[in-house]
Amino acid sequence: MKSRAIRIFIADDHPVVRQGLRRIVEADPGLAMAGEAGDTDSLLKALEKTATDLLLLDVSMPGGPFPDTLKALRERFPTIKVLVLSVHPEDQWAVRALRAGAAGYLTKDHSPDQLLEAIRRVYRGGKYVSPTLAEQLASHLDVGGGQRAPHELLSDREFEVMRRLGSGLTVSQIATELSISTKTVSTYRTRILEKMAVATNADLVRYAARYGLIG
Repeated sequence: MKSRAIRIFIADDHPVVRQGLRRIVEADPGLAMAGEAGDTDSLLKALEKTATDLLLLDVSMPGGPFPDTLKALRERFPTIKVLVLSVHPEDQWAVRALRAGAAGYLTKDHSPDQLLEAIRRVYRGGKYVSPTLAEQLASHLDVGGGQRAPHELLSDREFEVMRRLGSGLTVSQIATELSISTKTVSTYRTRILEKMAVATNADLVRYAARYGLIG
């Protein structure tokens, strides 16, 4: 008896990227397209009425902070496996993504064959990590481990605020984007400067650019 195709949902805000991923999925007889979305709200609404086995999720989706999106997916659709795709290097987002409930993390510079391998591994209940990411995870589990980059000491929400400060956004703009008060953003900013041992927003801009945390 022939096994059912794995139903794939694609969530990415770039139509060209979605088209490329869709072609990879449709070219594999073991996969089937379930749907696609370009922002978080559309994604969550679509999944309510779309039978899906595995979600290919971009880190930079419009509609809210990435950790919040993952949390919502885990709470509302616990049976759907999530494989995160990102242009950001693994050491910036991967550990946070896996900690928040993703089953795998793959940067977009990987080949279609690697993507297909990741999809199948995640669908079977495994975790997909590259050798580089495996070493990164090992260092996070090593209680005596080596020195971590300052941004790795931040909570998920602090990290989101830091990235926006590093992009040059004002406190008011960040408050609007994250739907929190300006006072709360200012509190986060104070904690971020302290944890990262920097003095000004300009220092954060330079740091974010150096580590590739923006964009």
